[in-house]
Amino acid sequence: MRFRVRVPRRVALGAGALTLLAATTAPGVAMATDKGSSSRSASVKPTVVLVHGAWADSSSWSRVMERLRADGYPVRAIANPLQGLASDTAYVSSYLSTIEGPVVLVGHSYGGAVITNSAASDPDVEALVYIAGFIPAKGETVGDLAAQSSPAVPLVSTAVPDGTDVSIAPDHFREVFAGDVDRTTAADLAAVQRPANTRAVTDASVQEAFRTIPSWSLITRQDHAIAPALQRTMSRRAGAHTEEVDASHAVMISHPATVTHIIEDAARHTR
Repeated sequence: MRFRVRVPRRVALGAGALTLLAATTAPGVAMATDKGSSSRSASVKPTVVLVHGAWADSSSWSRVMERLRADGYPVRAIANPLQGLASDTAYVSSYLSTIEGPVVLVGHSYGGAVITNSAASDPDVEALVYIAGFIPAKGETVGDLAAQSSPAVPLVSTAVPDGTDVSIAPDHFREVFAGDVDRTTAADLAAVQRPANTRAVTDASVQEAFRTIPSWSLITRQDHAIAPALQRTMSRRAGAHTEEVDASHAVMISHPATVTHIIEDAARHTR
């Protein structure tokens, strides 16, 4: 198989560029077929970039990706590092700079905070889609917002060289994260969940991309990780087009057709 590597826009050659190029081909970044042409026309669909949140990985988007590809959308599911809002924003911003043409940027849960910040650096992002997502205002932390959501998520902490990583206690994972997913699948998700560094909840948000980029928000009414009332408050503040569904936090797994629908609705408004 042959690969063609394009030098990212707005990135100078040098050590930083080499690091970025390595990141774009690193394991963990799921990719669908490219658009084939960088020219903008009415027939070209935007690239959908999916950003997962804490306690998940890019494979959580698999059922949504399948549907988007069937409908002709180029899709990328990026591996969010989960190391802190500032560094995760920089990573996603760098990744976005490698994509030509219009982008619909989608974030689930903590991924919503990441897209709120990273989209501000890329003029090609034409729509934001929040899937049960955090939508912080400038100066807020995810921890500030999570404190308004109840009940508290039972977490397990692990000391690491760069601070503390946290994950959901496995025996509470289905209850908190995937209540409408079958028990076997939920157990598998709990076993492979990716922990998040506590900087993900303590780094303050510095951008409000939703102020200038049209946004959509899917609110999950059976969510025990981010209270539906908080989702509504954040979505209203952001001026997002909202839809609601009776689903758990793991809505992209339990209701992939609904998630696909709101993403494609946003995509149709980019033309």
